[in-house]
Amino acid sequence: MNSLDWAVLIGYFGVMVAIGVWSHKRVDDVSDFFTAGGKMPWWLSGISHHMSGYSAVMFTGYAGIAYQYGITSYVTWSFPIAIGIAIGARLFAGRLNRLRSRLGVASPLEYLKARYNLPTQQALAWSGVLLKIVDVGAKWAAIATLLSVFTGMSLNQGILLTGLITGVYCTVGGLWADALTELGQFVIQLLAGVAMLVTVLGELGGFSSLWTVWDKLPDSHTQPTVGPYTLTFLLAYLFIKTFEYSGGMWNQAQRFMATASPRQAKRSARLSALLWFIWPAVLFFPMWVAPLLVRTQKPDASDSYALLTERLLPHGLLGLVVVGFFSHTMAMCSSDANAISAVFTRDIAPALSARARAWSHRAGLLAARLSTVAFLALSMAIATQVNSPTFKDIITVVIKWVAGLVGPISIPFLLGMLRVFRRSGPTAALGSWAAGLFTFWLTNYGLSDVQLQIQIVSPVATSLVLYLLLGLVRPEDTEERDAVLARINSGGDNDGTTGAWAVAGAEAGVGAGGARGAATGLAGIPEQAAGPEGLTGDGGTEDGRAADGRTGGKRTGGGPGLRP
Repeated sequence: MNSLDWAVLIGYFGVMVAIGVWSHKRVDDVSDFFTAGGKMPWWLSGISHHMSGYSAVMFTGYAGIAYQYGITSYVTWSFPIAIGIAIGARLFAGRLNRLRSRLGVASPLEYLKARYNLPTQQALAWSGVLLKIVDVGAKWAAIATLLSVFTGMSLNQGILLTGLITGVYCTVGGLWADALTELGQFVIQLLAGVAMLVTVLGELGGFSSLWTVWDKLPDSHTQPTVGPYTLTFLLAYLFIKTFEYSGGMWNQAQRFMATASPRQAKRSARLSALLWFIWPAVLFFPMWVAPLLVRTQKPDASDSYALLTERLLPHGLLGLVVVGFFSHTMAMCSSDANAISAVFTRDIAPALSARARAWSHRAGLLAARLSTVAFLALSMAIATQVNSPTFKDIITVVIKWVAGLVGPISIPFLLGMLRVFRRSGPTAALGSWAAGLFTFWLTNYGLSDVQLQIQIVSPVATSLVLYLLLGLVRPEDTEERDAVLARINSGGDNDGTTGAWAVAGAEAGVGAGGARGAATGLAGIPEQAAGPEGLTGDGGTEDGRAADGRTGGKRTGGGPGLRP
C-alpha cells in the first residue's frame, strides 16, 4: 500500500465515525439504540442483515477453501445460507418483528422470561454472550491477518486499530449507525468486488474466461461437494444456517425487529436471501481462479485473496479492496456488539441488580454504551489468542464453534415463538440447551476422529430432538404462555404499528419494567408469569388492560407503562 491506498482507508474510517456521530442524534432511548425505534426501512434492514452476516473471514478462511477446492466454497456456504434465510422469512421474520411491536421488547431474549422462565432466559443469554465473544474475536483476527499482509502491521496492532474505529461509531450511534454504515459498506464492497472481478477477467483473457478457464483448473474445482465439504456437510450446514441466519444470531434478529411491521420484516429477509444467492458468487470467482495467478504461502491458503489483490490491483483500487475487507468485518462485529449490549442491559443486568431495574433514560443509554465497549474489548482480547492451540485457527472457530454452539442457543429462542411447540416449556428449553452443549464438547473434544459434518450438526440436532421430545413427554403449556404465543402469532402482516395490538416499547425503561408491563397487561398475563417483582409491570386483567388502568404495566423496574 502507498499513500493513495492509505488515503482511501483513512477516508473510509472517517466516514464511518461521521455516520456514528450523525446517528447519535437519532438515539433518544434504548429502543432507538437497539431496534431503531421500529423505523428502519425494509430495504435498509435487508442490506444490513446481509452485510452483518459475513466478515473478512470470507477473504481468509473461505478464500482458502475456494483456492483449494473451488466452487464448493459457494455451494456449501452462501447457497445454504440463502435457502435458510428464505425459510426464515416465512417462519421467523414476522414473529421476530412482533416481539418489538406487540411485546415492546428491545432485546431479542426479553420475551423468554414470559415464554419459559428467568433461569432459561439467563442460561441462553450468558452462553450466547460467551459464544459471541469468541466468534467476534475470530473476526478481528481475520481482518488483522489481512491487514498484516498489506501493511506489515502485527496481529495485535491490526486488532486494536479496527476495534477502536468500530467501537466509536457503534457505541455512539447504536443500531442506526450500524445499519447506515453497513449500507455504505455494501456500496464500497460492490465497487471493490466488481473491480476485482473485472481485473481478474482481464488477466485471464476477457469475459469468456467465466466459462473457458475451468479446464485449466483442477477437476475438483468444479465439483459442488469435495474433500471434507460433502453432501452431508451441505445438508448439515443448511440445517444450522436456517436457525443461525433467521434470528439465531441475535444481531440478525434485530434487523427484523427494527422494521415497522411483520410484512416489512419478511421483505427484508427476502432481500437478504437474494443478495446471498448472487453477491458471494461475484466475490468468489477471483478466489476460484487464484491458483492460476498466485502461489500461497500459508498451508491453508488463507492469504490467497490478499496476494491476488496485491499483484493485480493498482494503488487506489487496492486501498478500496482493503476497505472492502474492513467493511465486512466491521459490519458484523458492530452489529454483534449492539445485540450483545441489548441482551446484557435488558436481560442479564436486571436479573443481577435491583439498581439496573431502576435505570433512568440516561442511565440506561450509558449502560448500553458501556456494555458495547466492554464486549468489543473482550472480543479483541480473545482475538489475540485465536491461533492458539485452544482455538487452532480462524476457520475452526467460525465453522466448528459458531455452527456447533449456535444451535443449542437458538432452538429454544426461535422455536419458542411457534405454536406447534407450545408444549415445550422450561424443562424442554434448558434440557435441549444443556444436551446440545454437552454434545458439542463430546464430538469436538471428548471423542477422536469425528467427521466435520458430525461435529457441526450433532449439537443442533440433539437440541432439536430433545426440545420436541421433552415437550411431548413433559408438556408445560400454560394459559400465560399460550397468551404470549397468541401475541406473537396472531394478526396480519401489517399489524406492527396500528390498532389495539400496537406497542412501541417502554419509554426507556432498561429494567424491562414498562416493556414487560405492556406485554403482560395487554395479553392478560398475570405478573408471576413474567418473572419476579421488579422485572415486570403489574398483572393484566381478563379484558387485556393493565391493573393500573393503562395499556401496559405499572412503573416497575425503571420503565413506565405505555400510554394509550
